[in-house]
Amino acid sequence: MKFSEKWLREWVNPALDSASLEEQLSLAGLEVDSREAAAGVFSGVVIGEILTAEPHPNADKLQVCSVSDGTETHQVVCGAPNARAGLKTAFARIGAVLPGDFKIKKAKLRQVESCGMLSSEQELGLSDSHDGIMELPADAPVGTDLRDYLQLDDFLFDVDLTPNRSDCLSIAGLAREVGVLNRVPVTQPVLNKIAPQIDDQPRITLEAPVACPRYLGRIIRDVNIKAITPLWMQEKLRRSGIRSIDPVVDITNFVMLELGQPMHAFDLAEIAGGICVRMAKAEENLTLLDGSELKLKPETLVIADDNKALALAGIMGGEHSGCTENTRDVLLEVAYFDPLSLAGKAREYGLHTDASHRFERGVDFKLQQRAMERATELLLQITGGRPGSITEAVSEQHLPARQPVTLRKNRLEKLLAIRLPDTEVADILTRLGLEVTDNGEAWEAQIPSYRFDISIEEDLIEEVARVYGYDNLPVKAPSASLLIQSRPESEISLRQIRSLLTARGYQEAITYSFIDPRWSQTFDPENQAIALANPISADLAVMRTSLLPGLAKALSHNQKRQQPRVRLFESGLRFIKQGETTLQEPMLAGLISGNRQPEAWTTKAESVDFYDIKGDFEALIALGRKPDQWQFRSASHPALHPGQSAEILHQSADGSWQSAGWIGALHPQLMKALDIRGHALVFEVTLSSVMDGKVQRFGSLSRFPEMRRDLALLVDENIAIGALLQEAQNQGGEWLQKVTLFDVYQGQGIPEGKKSLALGLTWQHPSRTLTDEEINTQVNQVVTAFSQGFAAELRS
Repeated sequence: MKFSEKWLREWVNPALDSASLEEQLSLAGLEVDSREAAAGVFSGVVIGEILTAEPHPNADKLQVCSVSDGTETHQVVCGAPNARAGLKTAFARIGAVLPGDFKIKKAKLRQVESCGMLSSEQELGLSDSHDGIMELPADAPVGTDLRDYLQLDDFLFDVDLTPNRSDCLSIAGLAREVGVLNRVPVTQPVLNKIAPQIDDQPRITLEAPVACPRYLGRIIRDVNIKAITPLWMQEKLRRSGIRSIDPVVDITNFVMLELGQPMHAFDLAEIAGGICVRMAKAEENLTLLDGSELKLKPETLVIADDNKALALAGIMGGEHSGCTENTRDVLLEVAYFDPLSLAGKAREYGLHTDASHRFERGVDFKLQQRAMERATELLLQITGGRPGSITEAVSEQHLPARQPVTLRKNRLEKLLAIRLPDTEVADILTRLGLEVTDNGEAWEAQIPSYRFDISIEEDLIEEVARVYGYDNLPVKAPSASLLIQSRPESEISLRQIRSLLTARGYQEAITYSFIDPRWSQTFDPENQAIALANPISADLAVMRTSLLPGLAKALSHNQKRQQPRVRLFESGLRFIKQGETTLQEPMLAGLISGNRQPEAWTTKAESVDFYDIKGDFEALIALGRKPDQWQFRSASHPALHPGQSAEILHQSADGSWQSAGWIGALHPQLMKALDIRGHALVFEVTLSSVMDGKVQRFGSLSRFPEMRRDLALLVDENIAIGALLQEAQNQGGEWLQKVTLFDVYQGQGIPEGKKSLALGLTWQHPSRTLTDEEINTQVNQVVTAFSQGFAAELRS
């Protein structure tokens, strides 16, 4: 919101200089982005009148002008195309200093003497306009200093308002704030109710009362659209960043800046029948004032007549129904549009206007009558005309309902760390426009129609603190009694998990919780993904049921950027729909691809395989010190390679085995669809199972020797080695310390369909040396179990 300080001071004039006013506004939450002079630094420029303008004898594009400064006549050579006899303009006399310390001296242009300079707005630092020299009103007093005439000793403030403070998108709103902060009265322009002079009334129909619950229209006939907008209005518009167009448009813009109510004026001759506020029809087209042609969407609110759409409601008017130099009769419109109904509509069409900026944030829904009267009064003063009466269409039930908000006194004291006098709090709220009732322990405040940002108690506390002054509040550190959250000593922390995976060469990734519905179905067809009501984009339309799609896309992204060796892990939530509820389950997932070791002269380029990621996962579960509570079972998964995947089983507290996740190589078809090269292996497991551990206990080292026996077994090639190792642990007795698989062989000398396994079994007693008889007994027990359970044979 850009505004002129002089304009603001016409409404409210606090005893502050410009710098202090800037600081006060910023401290009150209305941050001032910039404060700059209304014009460049210049002197010696007066109002001059061009008496004659003759062609230059030696240049086609120059004119020799006789210019009067009220006391004498000067010869000036000028190249502006709009220089003409009778024009009053800015005249820089000899000795004048223009912005940039440019001094005006007597000069010769193409052998013709020039005593001064006729200046454009750009040359004086007033605007970027350089189409020609300034054109001043015909009644401008010749010889008067231009700075005094235009009141250029002014500052322009640019306030960066947060979206909730739409009430300050006007001079009236800013003046109200300044008046509250400084306890000074606000002087509003006297508003005269305009009596109708004709009987004409527009027919207005609200077909979309939710989006537009109030719409006012007024017909004004015989306006002189060729009238000149007064200089004072042109200057206020210019200093607010809006250029003057014609008096009708200028007046609607002026009322918007002054009161905060956007308006529009239609050429009455271009309206067929009455006005209808409705949603756009399918395939309906509209050409806007800026010349852009739109194909309207059905959810777009439009202002239409009986035949066609006239304007995008609350955004921009249509080209064919706008006022032109031939307009004689106008229809003034002013409306209240629901902010939620208009939110984002302008951006859908690539637009952003002053009107949409205000309507999307909220406009006072009781302001429309006043804005109409103000615009009518200005229009009659400037263009003349005969007004009709105001026609209003309103749906009261769809207008915003203002519920009273309660502010507890003890709550206010607790949050501000100070006890403010009741009278001061009530005064602050009253000056803000709230109707306040003191109920003893609390105040009940009725919220005014222009404040869309106050709905709960905390909003009122913020208002009191803001107006009282944040710098006046005591500096007090907050204190609270906090309990240290207990965590079982046996639980493995996420920090430990991250540290281990990082030490093994992984990097942590954070991917979107929203994924493409196609990848959700491909990676996890068993669980139906939860669709988002308002997705960011089509490829982020559902909540993830697995972390693997995000990691797979991250791998593809890295490979396309010349990163062949990738190791990633992620911890995050997956979202599973269970009836009417949603299970948000923490998961841990990892992915590896590329070479086993980083490129170096000491290592060979060997690609990772299933056992690499299995080894990483086994190192992870070793943190919990309960490796016997984990198993890998060969199984198939839609996203994993057949024959290179396993289901991860975890033993729960009740002794039952539960599925905790999956591990394996990505399916080749899936890798092709994701454009992944090479070999990629993944695991995904519930985080709670990985964090389930046991307390480490001290055990003394045995002083007695270990006893080892090696077994060479011949088994069916389809038997899982993990099952054999687990059986050996179960049958080896309490002194069996470890079982090691140190060789697997298939080939010459081994029957087809069989494989040879070499196992090492190690026993050790903590307090004595074990005998050969004891060891042989345990070995026989293990061999018998292998033979009975797995049809294993000892190789000779």
